[in-house]
Amino acid sequence: MTLLKITHLTHHFSGLQAVNDFNLQLEKGELVAIIGPNGAGKTTIFNLITGVYRPTEGQIEFDGKQLVGVPTNQIISAGVARTFQNIRLFKELTVLDNIRIAQYSQAEYSPIEAVLHLPRFAQGEKTIRNRSMELLEIFNLQDQVEAISKNLPYGQQRRLEIARALATRPKLLLLDEPAAGMNPAEVEALIELIRMIRETFDLTILLIEHQMRVVMEIAERIKVVDFGQTIAEGLPKEIQNNPKVIEAYLGEEE
Repeated sequence: MTLLKITHLTHHFSGLQAVNDFNLQLEKGELVAIIGPNGAGKTTIFNLITGVYRPTEGQIEFDGKQLVGVPTNQIISAGVARTFQNIRLFKELTVLDNIRIAQYSQAEYSPIEAVLHLPRFAQGEKTIRNRSMELLEIFNLQDQVEAISKNLPYGQQRRLEIARALATRPKLLLLDEPAAGMNPAEVEALIELIRMIRETFDLTILLIEHQMRVVMEIAERIKVVDFGQTIAEGLPKEIQNNPKVIEAYLGEEE
């Protein structure tokens, strides 16, 4: 079953071509990576999928519905969640509150019921807290419930950001360079975490990542972009040995 279908996606910034004729078909349950040098247009693709930008040309279809022109909050409600290269938590709030906030779009009570503290409000808040605690236990953050988010170690902040994304109950998770800034031990833990959440939450995952160890270990397919254009796509071993990729990206790392 096709969950995400991107067709001829193109986007310009004041005449600068950020993405050119990008195409992708993502099947339910797949884990696919997009790689490429800095400035290749990878994050722009995520911003187009999530409605931050509207494409100059092309179509984005998710779960049978058109996303172009749909507001970001409605795209999230439809089942698309994302993380960011630079972690974006509510840094002054507690770990628990970061998870709770992500669930309020699904709250089963009205604003009036909240103001008057009617029974549906109390039950809804209990459900949100219980769901939040379940997520924190899955991500091994249950002992940090009352910790202020900015005080967590970097690796735990990344875990919290992913947990918060999953609190919206997505079908598709977009991970934008989740290994950025991590040390080798944290990278290893991240690889296992991504494998675990994919299985536990029955997720489809689209990943942007610079650390090739992460990509080669977990991606089933890889698309390589450079200057906004796809220059290669295929299985990890095929990409690893592609001369265009070595020149544009892998060779750059070496």
